[in-house]
Amino acid sequence: MPASRQYPDELCERAVREVSATGRPIARVAKDLGIRKEALRGWARQAEADRGERGDRLTG
Repeated sequence: MPASRQYPDELCERAVREVSATGRPIARVAKDLGIRKEALRGWARQAEADRGERGDRLTG
């Protein structure tokens, strides 16, 4: 059985958008939005891979 998602998809998308659009540090954006910085870091890395900006992850 898969683990339940801790954060809604909309929050994940908003956080990643804010990091990429503003260039603000992941830790600051995560703190402002009340999410774990490790979670946001993973989402941001995955978004970069999906855009073809990273070669070390599979696209999703």
